[in-house]
Amino acid sequence: MVEANVDSVMETLAAMEDPKARAVNEKHGDDHGVNLSKLRAVAKELKKNDELAVKLWNTGDTAARLVAILIMRPRSYDAQHLDAMLREARVPKVHGWLVNYIVKKSKHAESLRLDWMNETLSYIGIENEDLRPRAIDIGNRLGVLKDYPTPPNCTSPFAPTWITEIVARRAGA
Repeated sequence: MVEANVDSVMETLAAMEDPKARAVNEKHGDDHGVNLSKLRAVAKELKKNDELAVKLWNTGDTAARLVAILIMRPRSYDAQHLDAMLREARVPKVHGWLVNYIVKKSKHAESLRLDWMNETLSYIGIENEDLRPRAIDIGNRLGVLKDYPTPPNCTSPFAPTWITEIVARRAGA
């Protein structure tokens, strides 16, 4: 049985490091060498444990973050925490598992989906002149954050407004 503390979990994961698994994982953009079946077995022994999950996540180690995701309870995290975690998840497997195992099962799934889609759409429109008209059109059709109260001298998060404002600022700079 795996002892439930960060050091022992990290030691267990280090002992599972396999060059063949690392080579396969690196082909997919991941940076760990732990067989996923063995990693899942570690998480199963640990059971659900949000306190340990946060500590494992904070190591920044990919295998530790995957274990953390498997021992998290989706309802234990607010939207801001989930958003911050997703932005920290630079490895495809961590990103995918976080979205599929935690975010999708949380009560914040829909609001985060809208925020992330709106932000992505806005950046596509800002950064890609050829796609800008289409991004603005999609933003208008979706209407995400259209009625969001925006203080004076701030840019609205409504994609068409956001795109137009940032492009105009850059052109004037």
